[in-house]
Amino acid sequence: MTKYSDLLADWLVDLGYTHCFFVAGGNIMHLLESCSHKLTCIPVVHEVAAGIAAEYFNELGLGHKAFALVTAGPGLTNIVTAMAGAWLESRELLVIGGQVKTTDLSRGKVRQRGIQEIDGVAIATPITERAVLYTIVSDQTIFSALTRSGERGRKGPVFLEIPLDIQGAQVDAASLSEPVPAFAPAFAPISPEAIEALLEQIKQAERPVILLGAGIDRATTQALLADGRLSRLGVPIMTTWNAMDRIPADHPLYFGRPNTWGQRYANILVQQADLLIALGTRLSLQQSGFNWQQFIPAGRIVQVDCDAAELTKGHPAIATALRGDANEVLDALADFKLGDHTAWLAFCRQVQAALPLVEPVNHTGAGYLSPYVFAEKLSTLATEDDIVIPCSSGSAFTVMMQTFAQKQGQLIVTNKGLASMGYGLSGAIGAAFAARPRRTILVEGDGGFIQNLQELGTVRANDLNLKIFIFDDNGYASIRMTQINYFGGRYVGCDTQTGLGIPKWRHLFAAYEIPVQTVLPGFEADPAFLEAFNAPGPAAFLVHIDPAQTYFPKITSRITASGSMESNPLHRMTPDLDDETAATVFRYL
Repeated sequence: MTKYSDLLADWLVDLGYTHCFFVAGGNIMHLLESCSHKLTCIPVVHEVAAGIAAEYFNELGLGHKAFALVTAGPGLTNIVTAMAGAWLESRELLVIGGQVKTTDLSRGKVRQRGIQEIDGVAIATPITERAVLYTIVSDQTIFSALTRSGERGRKGPVFLEIPLDIQGAQVDAASLSEPVPAFAPAFAPISPEAIEALLEQIKQAERPVILLGAGIDRATTQALLADGRLSRLGVPIMTTWNAMDRIPADHPLYFGRPNTWGQRYANILVQQADLLIALGTRLSLQQSGFNWQQFIPAGRIVQVDCDAAELTKGHPAIATALRGDANEVLDALADFKLGDHTAWLAFCRQVQAALPLVEPVNHTGAGYLSPYVFAEKLSTLATEDDIVIPCSSGSAFTVMMQTFAQKQGQLIVTNKGLASMGYGLSGAIGAAFAARPRRTILVEGDGGFIQNLQELGTVRANDLNLKIFIFDDNGYASIRMTQINYFGGRYVGCDTQTGLGIPKWRHLFAAYEIPVQTVLPGFEADPAFLEAFNAPGPAAFLVHIDPAQTYFPKITSRITASGSMESNPLHRMTPDLDDETAATVFRYL
């Protein structure tokens, strides 16, 4: 006879799990003890960090997997934000939660019977592929099927809630265990006729663009880059934010990241396409712009996605919808000559050259470092082997997404769907464990960083090779800009002057024995900075950002003739271009 939690730990290893992020608790005591003998178990300070770290660990795709282990009640409620983020980004995340003994379950008759009891399945169901409460032991086949339900088709989190008496039950291991069959995600095949029709559309188009989303695997583009087939496409290639590491910024066919906070030249070019092939992207409102009716105004859209709901949601207007694996489509396209698009590529390069990523319109006060210049310089210093985590919201995030130039081999992970503050440090911890000993670089705003700064303890305790850059601008820069633009500069809860509690950074990092220094203009040639940046282990850098810094270009709204508000289309970013430049770059609009 074997304790059931010991079997579960063995089965997790069979499924490829090597790491577990957890916060200890009484209702997971059997699971934690069993897993600690079979996996690398990493304690974090708060459960939300466990979920985010596991998500980012898995998203790097380096051949091993992590899950999060949390106790009942607050353990589950604390990790809900991480589950929601993985749900919106369609990412694999296994969360195993403890629960009170089956005899103590309220079963909906009263609010609570067992200590710390809460209905975890009811909470988790809307943001998971599967949420299951174990009331009896299951065999390995059932456990594996449940665990893998978040990997099939469109990925998503899985929550398994296992009561304490189930964990500790003595079971017959031989009768429950059996070999786990090979697994591959199931996608509906796309017919050769559909591929042929798409090829013909691209050949006939004058201004086609291929937009790669996160549904395109890194392995797919790496293979196409290695054998040169990606260059043979001869069509401009752009990426969504979540797919920015699929192709290096210096590739001759790469033309940026269009988005509501996208790169201006990329937004202008994608809007002039007469055919957009969207591969593995759901084309959310952030991607098309809130004025989605004017997305690709003079062209047709072909969307390839594994989720039928995304293909039929009604925005933007799709001319051809193909349900299936976008990787197969991209691989198939790379086998053919897609026509002659030399003139279109030349125009794309002209627009790219005319519109630099660091625009002089932005104001940076004396003695401060422009965040755009910082991101540009950091791009040159980061190596092909680095892991880059550009947080998930706020000015630090949008600046990195507009300006950072990725290199081939770099792995970049963010979570823009939920766009929650506080993701950066926890995600960087997961990435640093997954990629160890490679260097991980985190860029985060001070307002976001304070939401999970307790995890500096996890960084220090594990001596992670993590370089932390904090935009030190005294609070929530993006909220300050909103209050300036819409409320006449009446600040509310956005900086220390209006009650926001921001620590003395040097004291904070000293408490964790993490070296820290301030980043000023010219940092890229500062020997002290370079020594700390290139040394192993953790280090923190305070990027000295002007609290009054402006952040342009961006999409703004205008008042229509009827008096309502309407968001500008992607190509109309604020501030407007001068007439001469506009006449050059808006040729097909």
